[in-house]
Amino acid sequence: MSHDLIQLKALVIKEYREAFRDKRALMVALMMAILAPIGIMVMSKIMIEKLVDEPPVYIKFIGTEHAPKLIKHFADSNLLDFADAPKDEQATWAQRNITIEIPTDYATDMAEGKPIKLHLQADFTDKAVQPPVRRINNAVRNFSMAIGYKRLLLRGVDVRLLNPVKLVEQDTAKPDATFMLISMMLGIYLMLAAFMSGLSVAIDSSAGERERNVLEMLLCQPVSTMKIVLAKLISASTVAVIGVLLILILTSVSVGFVDLTKIGATFSLDMSTAAVLLLLLLPICFFASACQLFVAFQTKSFKEAQSTVGILIGIPAFIPFVISMMDDRPQWLNWLPIAGQSMMIENIFKGVDVDWLAVFATSGVTIAITVALVLALARKLQSEKVVMALS
Repeated sequence: MSHDLIQLKALVIKEYREAFRDKRALMVALMMAILAPIGIMVMSKIMIEKLVDEPPVYIKFIGTEHAPKLIKHFADSNLLDFADAPKDEQATWAQRNITIEIPTDYATDMAEGKPIKLHLQADFTDKAVQPPVRRINNAVRNFSMAIGYKRLLLRGVDVRLLNPVKLVEQDTAKPDATFMLISMMLGIYLMLAAFMSGLSVAIDSSAGERERNVLEMLLCQPVSTMKIVLAKLISASTVAVIGVLLILILTSVSVGFVDLTKIGATFSLDMSTAAVLLLLLLPICFFASACQLFVAFQTKSFKEAQSTVGILIGIPAFIPFVISMMDDRPQWLNWLPIAGQSMMIENIFKGVDVDWLAVFATSGVTIAITVALVLALARKLQSEKVVMALS
């Protein structure tokens, strides 16, 4: 082994010891990667419950004896009488206080074909009340349409005349695209993990070592600044890669606790898909650590580095969000770091065949920018102003 490799190996081992010495700080750094899959599971269950499931809604009915068929229709829609609410839920629904008043002349007006007004009383500014009110509106609308169709049939009118044009939708999406909610969240979380997991290591090995005078002592040794930067980059990037791997592994486990069959969706994260995702995110891990090291060395103190470098976390969340809002995406976005990987990840979860040319193109540009940052930082560390935080 050459002398240069021995020096680099020693520096990398030193950085690893520094990074993994404080177990509590390391757990905090990886906390996002651990909690993200749990967040995906919880949010998915909540969204599926809102989109598909119809939990019981308890309403204070007034005048139920006047409209037994309407009450039965409500019950079929899981809109039940407040008196039937379980004891542990009575206080909640009493606070929401959703009331429907049925007029005493309901049966007479229904028989004579007159319009009937049901009075719905609730606090419409309460967010917890809005979904039940929406379900009540849909139930009343469906009941009213059913009555209207029956009246037309009795008069010899074909109800199909009310719908002269019908749009038939045919979904051409592949099975892997049916659960875009998870894929969007997972794509953003993977990007965030690449930036957040190695953040504390990057800051501590740059601004932290400078405050502890470790950097000055290190530069006094017969070792090049390039090797020092590479060792710090490898250390921070390794933690970032661990964060990405944790999300991939834990997400594949946590999604198994979500019943996607309720919305006819499937989600699988097999080894080949995980390998492609890891191939896309590896350059991002090194790119993120290089950016964090470069910015941290420009600051004057450890506290300033924490606040300044922390701003970089917004990049992997902001760029995918902007891209998702764009209808016509320029071709050059495929070449940019984060933007290109974000679109590749989106296509992977849609079930689109991997465009390997685009993968290598965006990875190549990301690596090139990372190399440029490393070279610039190695040159800057030769300056006394940067090492001593004089400017």
